[in-house]
This record gives sequence, C-alpha cells and structure tokens, in this order.
Amino acid sequence: MPRGDLFAELGPYQSGFLPVGDGHVLYWEQVGNPRGKPVLFLHGGPGAGAGAVHRRFFDPSVWRLIIFDQRGAGRSTPLGSLVANTTRHLIDDIDALLDFLHIPRCLLFGGSWGSTLALAYAQARPSRVMGMVLRGIFLGRPSEVDWFLHGIGQFFPDAHASFVNFLPEPERGEILAAYYRRLIDPDPAIHGPAARAWSVYEGSCSTLLPSFETVHAFAQDRTALGLARIEAHYFVNQLFLPESGLLGGMGRIRQMPGEIVQGRYDMICPPCTAFDLLDAWPAARLTMVQDAGHSALEPGVRAALLAALERARRLD
Repeated sequence: MPRGDLFAELGPYQSGFLPVGDGHVLYWEQVGNPRGKPVLFLHGGPGAGAGAVHRRFFDPSVWRLIIFDQRGAGRSTPLGSLVANTTRHLIDDIDALLDFLHIPRCLLFGGSWGSTLALAYAQARPSRVMGMVLRGIFLGRPSEVDWFLHGIGQFFPDAHASFVNFLPEPERGEILAAYYRRLIDPDPAIHGPAARAWSVYEGSCSTLLPSFETVHAFAQDRTALGLARIEAHYFVNQLFLPESGLLGGMGRIRQMPGEIVQGRYDMICPPCTAFDLLDAWPAARLTMVQDAGHSALEPGVRAALLAALERARRLD
C-alpha cells in the first residue's frame, strides 16, 4: 500500500444521474471493486462538490467507492439551487442513493462539511453505517461559523481583509447577511464576484503553506458558486441541525467505530472541535497531523487518511 501517495488515477466503472425530487438531480459514480467493501464519499462545503482526485484515496482492489455531488453542487443540477436544500434532504438523498445501488450498509468517509453530514447521517441511520473516517471536523456550531467569518483573521489577516473589504464599508458589520444577499441574487454580475471572493478566502486559508493550485481551484466559477451560495445558505440557517447539535446526538453512535484525522494548524476547522467530538465518541481514534492545515491533500493528512482506510478494511 502507498505510504502517503495516493492510488493511481482511475475512472468510474459506473455513473449516472439520480432524480431525488424538488427539481434536483444528483450525479453519482462507482469506482474500484464492484464486489468490494462499500464506502460512501461525502464532499465538503456544503456545496463544494467532489473531484477525480478523491477517488485516489481508496484502494481499488478493496473498496467499492460511491461518490456523489450533493444537491446544488458539482455535476448535480441545478447548480447552486437552494430549493429544498437542507441537511434532512441530504440525509434522505443518501438513503435514496444507497437504495438505488442496493447497498444496505457502508463506511462513511468525509471531511469538513463531509464530516458534519456523515455524523448527521450516522445519527439518523445508525443501522446503515459500519463506521466512519472523518477529517477536519466541523460540527456546525455557531462558534465555528463565527470563527470562519471573523476568527480566521487573527492568522490570515490579509485573506480576511480581502474577504471583508469586498463589501461596501457600511455592510462590513454583518458579513454573512451582506454576502448572502449577493449570493442569492439571480444576476451573475452580482452573485459571481461575491462567490469568488468567498471561495478564494476559504481556499487561501485551507493549507498550511500558501498553495496557488488550491486558490485557483476555489476561484473557478462553478466551484465558487456552488460552495459560496450553499455554504452561506446553510450558515444562515444554523446548518439545519437540531438545537442540541451533533454532540447532543452522539449517544446513538458512541460505540460506532471511527477514525478522526485532524491537522494541527487547521484554520478552517480548528482542532478543538475534533477534541470535543472525541470526548463524546469513545470508540473513535484521533490522529493529529502535526504539520498540516485543513486540506485533505496535504502530505501528512493524506498519509493519515490512507492509514485510517487501511485499518477500516477490517470493519463489517
């Protein structure tokens, strides 16, 4: 097995589009071994979509990998749609996709918002989840959203200044509301620049060392619109999570096997959140990567995820 190196590029052996109602049609694909252990990849954002590189974390001789783009994201249509787009709808979509593919149980793999959705799904449907491999933990609490909007500026003052200064000075006291108004505007001349400013801010703060490639990827129009509009929509609505939050529901899955991989210098999802989750999840194992930020593609995080998936092969 590779030590920190991703597996070779591999295309899907099956792909398609699944209508799930409310006008939404989800893109999905299967990669690897059709008779392998099923694992469902949950992308971040919300709204970021999945990419070809995500297939390369999974040994194609072992895993039956299912990747899909969540409502409004990536290759799913309509792009950036907020209609019937809530955490509960995404949970139902996972059920629909697993049923369509005749998969009764699977491993969940997700980072950032993908970790949020994985936890929400596992709490709602524990019988369908054999375990989880999670990275860059985000629990969707108000303090975490506030950190994203304001706190990151303590470490990335230049990126934060660009993010805030995109707005007219009278609106800078309500960053989320001001961006949200622009992002939901139907005029591309209004929502496009706002989406790029939001997405570039996130990409600029995602890696331990500056990464032009990461920022460039976040700046692309389709990525930026899905990520920024849907992320702001979820932030405005408290991530559509119950009042008790995800920690309040951990009693239902305390003994579910799990792996947590966290970058020590993750500025998007600070490590304290991973420790809060670990306190509520005694069956989980935490790997703290000492020389990494938020991105799954940083060498230390990449190696830790590959090792966690190797251990997860033993789950039934």
